[in-house]
Amino acid sequence: MQTHPSYPELTRYLSKYPSSAGALFQTFNDVTLAQKWSNIELVDLPDCQRAAIKGLRPSSDSGELPTACVVLPCALAEPISTSHFGAAFTSLGERAPKELYLAICAEDSSIVYYKISKGIVKPSI
Repeated sequence: MQTHPSYPELTRYLSKYPSSAGALFQTFNDVTLAQKWSNIELVDLPDCQRAAIKGLRPSSDSGELPTACVVLPCALAEPISTSHFGAAFTSLGERAPKELYLAICAEDSSIVYYKISKGIVKPSI
C-alpha cells in the first residue's frame, strides 16, 4: 500500500483511522481511477472514526452536469447502524448533502455502493 501513488494523499487518514484504512484506500482508488471522479477531497469524520471522500462524479451520457457526492467507506465485516449514518451526516455539518454513498468493501477488492438518505425518503417510482 505504501508504494501506491495515492498513498501520500491518504497517509494522514490511514494512520489516524487504521481500522478503516483498507476500505478508505480501496474506495479512494476506485472513485479516482476507475470512476474518474474529479475535485476529490478527504473529509475527516471523527464521530465515525474514519474519513469520507467528497468529489464530483463525471457527467453522464445524457448530458447532465457532474454531481457532488460523499462516500463513506467501510469493510464488509464491519458493523454499521443507523446511528453511524446519523453521525456521518452530523460530522459533515453544513456541508452535509441530502444523501451519501456507503461503500462496502470486500476482501476480494469488490465494492458495493448504497445510497443512504438523511431521514425517511419516499423512493422514486
